[in-house]
Amino acid sequence: MGEQKIQPNPWKKFNGPNLGYVIGQYELYINGLDTVDSELKELFIKYGSPSLETSQMKENVEHESVVPSKSASIEKVMKVVKLLEDIRSHGHLVANINPLEVNEQNHNLFNPEKYGLSDHDLKEIPAKLVWEEAPEGVQTAWDAITQLKNIYTSSLAYEFNHVDHMDEKAWLTQIVETGPLHRSLSKKEQTNLLKSLTEVEGFEQFLHKTFVGQKRFSIEGVDMLVPMLNEVVYEGVGDEARNVLIGMAHRGRLSVLTHVLNKPYNKIFSEFQHSSAKQQGPSEDLVDISEGWTGDVKYHLGRNRFVEGSGNVRTRITLANNPSHLEFVDPVVEGFTRAAQEERQKAGYPKRDVKKALAILVHGDAAFPGQGIVAETLNLGGLKGYRTGGTIHIIANNMVGFTTDSHDSRFTRYASDLAKGFEIPIVHVNADDPEACLAAVRLAYKYRARFQKDFLIDLVGYRRFGHNEMDDPAVTQPQVYKKIASHPTVRALYSEQLRIKGILDQKEVEEINHTVQEMLQAEYDKASKRKQDEPSADVEVPGVIAKGIPLLETGVLLDTLRELNTELLKWPEGFQVYPKLKRILERRETALNENGKVDWAVAEALAFATMLTEGTPIRLTGQDSERGTYAHRHIVLHDIETNRTYSPLQHLTQARASFAVHNSPLSEAAVVGFEYGYNVFAPETLVIWEAQYGDFANTAQPLFDQFVSSARAKWGQKSGLILLLPHGYEGQGPEHSSARLERFLQLAAENNWTVANLTSASQYFHILRRQASILGTEFVRPLVIMTPKSLLRHPLVASPGTDLSKGSFQTVVEQSQLGKRTEKVKRLVLTTGKMAIDLAVEIDSRKENRNLDELHIVRIEQLYPFPKEKVEEIIKRYPNLQEIIWVQEEPKNMGAWHYIAPTLFDLTSGRLKFGYIGRPERSSTAVGDSIVHRKEQDLIIQQALNYQSLVDTKKQEKELIRS
Repeated sequence: MGEQKIQPNPWKKFNGPNLGYVIGQYELYINGLDTVDSELKELFIKYGSPSLETSQMKENVEHESVVPSKSASIEKVMKVVKLLEDIRSHGHLVANINPLEVNEQNHNLFNPEKYGLSDHDLKEIPAKLVWEEAPEGVQTAWDAITQLKNIYTSSLAYEFNHVDHMDEKAWLTQIVETGPLHRSLSKKEQTNLLKSLTEVEGFEQFLHKTFVGQKRFSIEGVDMLVPMLNEVVYEGVGDEARNVLIGMAHRGRLSVLTHVLNKPYNKIFSEFQHSSAKQQGPSEDLVDISEGWTGDVKYHLGRNRFVEGSGNVRTRITLANNPSHLEFVDPVVEGFTRAAQEERQKAGYPKRDVKKALAILVHGDAAFPGQGIVAETLNLGGLKGYRTGGTIHIIANNMVGFTTDSHDSRFTRYASDLAKGFEIPIVHVNADDPEACLAAVRLAYKYRARFQKDFLIDLVGYRRFGHNEMDDPAVTQPQVYKKIASHPTVRALYSEQLRIKGILDQKEVEEINHTVQEMLQAEYDKASKRKQDEPSADVEVPGVIAKGIPLLETGVLLDTLRELNTELLKWPEGFQVYPKLKRILERRETALNENGKVDWAVAEALAFATMLTEGTPIRLTGQDSERGTYAHRHIVLHDIETNRTYSPLQHLTQARASFAVHNSPLSEAAVVGFEYGYNVFAPETLVIWEAQYGDFANTAQPLFDQFVSSARAKWGQKSGLILLLPHGYEGQGPEHSSARLERFLQLAAENNWTVANLTSASQYFHILRRQASILGTEFVRPLVIMTPKSLLRHPLVASPGTDLSKGSFQTVVEQSQLGKRTEKVKRLVLTTGKMAIDLAVEIDSRKENRNLDELHIVRIEQLYPFPKEKVEEIIKRYPNLQEIIWVQEEPKNMGAWHYIAPTLFDLTSGRLKFGYIGRPERSSTAVGDSIVHRKEQDLIIQQALNYQSLVDTKKQEKELIRS
């Protein structure tokens, strides 16, 4: 006899992702509509009778085990499949994930009777008919429902329904239902887990009773966070990751520092004994608050730890420093991670290996949906310029924010619901079930490794004490804290579980606890006897911060610049550049000729090109950085026929480093944080963030305040990040005029950064190259530049090529003397940025006006650190000087005036008058009427250039107001 041909199982169509479609088609079929898919219609006709004949089925299926009984109609099979899918999709609604409120396992949400199914029906339908991947032992639909309810409604609950990628959803379903996720721990693993929980609880309780009333933001209630983090570290080390980078707020931070980062207990105890400043500094006599070492509280500090892994790979575990701005560390850690994954020492676009570094972000349940920086950071995770191959997110869910209940801090069911919009798989896990918590971590790690995407674990626990151990939480949550007071700790629960299982006896449990207590007491005794000036290795201490950046020669030979300029104007054969842009680029060919001029964009491109040939990698991002907001940069070209892109800076023949430029999402805060983190981790790289308009940078203010300006003083964390902030008053109104220069100057202290407002392309060229030259040195600091808008193409801003080929950045620039005699000068006008160019334009129109002989104009190109010595030299040059005037385009309560006034007071020493010319104080940054703006600007210029023997500030302000 010939071989019998085995027919495929038609019931496969009812399973998995096709279920919803099949159900919809069947409803159309039973309602008599003709729009049903023809293949399914044939199946419905063949098997859709009220009762299916077994003999009929046997002819069309592979195995008899999947043949339904006569009473199993297609309607009932589909109802069972629908019930199973509902358990998969909605099982989390009845899962036992809240340690303080145990759900009823027999919740009627999945009662078969609601689906029109009886117990008899379920026992008659073979499991393989409704669940093709059913494991052995699951024989009937009844078994299948019981099995899936055990999986999906236990202390580990899943939300994958929002994941649209079918291969990901299928993989997640398979590993949850039949994979190795729920493997049993060995006795050694269970014992080690109990030891870890005992150390966490013992440490927290020791602090609680030893340092009564001191803030520590304890981990108690989500103790399992520590073993979970250690599990991720273990997995990462096993996969030869070179960096595991962790970001978290202060809740549980001390325990993570000690038990994940291996910070010695005695150092933590020393910090509680109020010796943290001495601990952080190299020694007591070297810590001088005047030299920029202010330090930070213990629960904001970070730490590095090194672990030797397999294959001679040394893994660095990093907990990032973080202020109390909770989630603002998220993008910083993502920047760390991207930098750790990229290879930058070759020309072109940097190559990336996501296996080299892994990010873990620990969130608060109130902060995750409450702080917009989280959504911005999640969005970065899928974008080309920012993705890091998947981040493992853990919400340390205390179910309360300070004193605010969850129902007052969000309207979603779960704190994690924000992640659904980004198709991030979510697992909710009961923090009182240690083994389930580790299973959640293993799933997260496997998913990240396979799909290189984010995964979120909602670790649902509680907060045993008040927000900071100094307040009484029962005042605002009396019922919850009544439960917590009587609720056993996770260590107690797990030890009892192991005792009942016979894994450990009571004596062994007590011995573990006794050992931990002895160790803690010994460490405390060590801290108490410790010398006060013993150094700490936790934080890199800046020591004495250099007083400004030294004068550095940054010129480049003209022949080299011409050669690079030629390369910058080349693109592949057949590449079709937009005709209008092509003409603009072709005009750049003569920029370095004898009579040519280099505008702002060309100066920047040449600066970048020279840095790349010298081995400095560059990363530039911003909302429109490829083209430039003002259509001036054009550093990435687009083929008009194919939309293919090409950047000449990635194809320079002499380049020895990578160049990356990315248009960013419409985000300032997350992107600034990302670029700051990238730069901190890759200090050899010139990292630049450019605001679309400088005004928009104010939405990143916490990053400027808490990280960029102060991280060196607080944590010894160095950065050379460059901020390009378009700034200038051109009648475009508020939000398109001011980069809020005053805010950056207000934050300027302890030589923490450089703030500049430049007036020429050559100055921009030199300051960029100066910044590149100090990367990785003690002189490095962030650079804040007020960049131009209308001045980008202004002839007075363009520079001859010779200005780029020699010299260096000048902190002060004097406008031409025009043949004037020094003894005639009575007024010294100090100004900066666009105001200086507006004055220069007016002076050019008054060349024959001899009243200008009484004026001398000085451009302050570097506002901070202020070049006081150079200005003093200029003052001494004019014996008959009577007054110094500060002229600005910003309102009086903005711009540089309040910063510069005390310095002018010192410079005049009581022998000279000093004053202000500019707009009066305003609540808004700029007027919204271009005509009014022009009148104001003209009046400021006239007042600045018309010398009077006495400055009448009030009169000037009245004239401006009247205008």
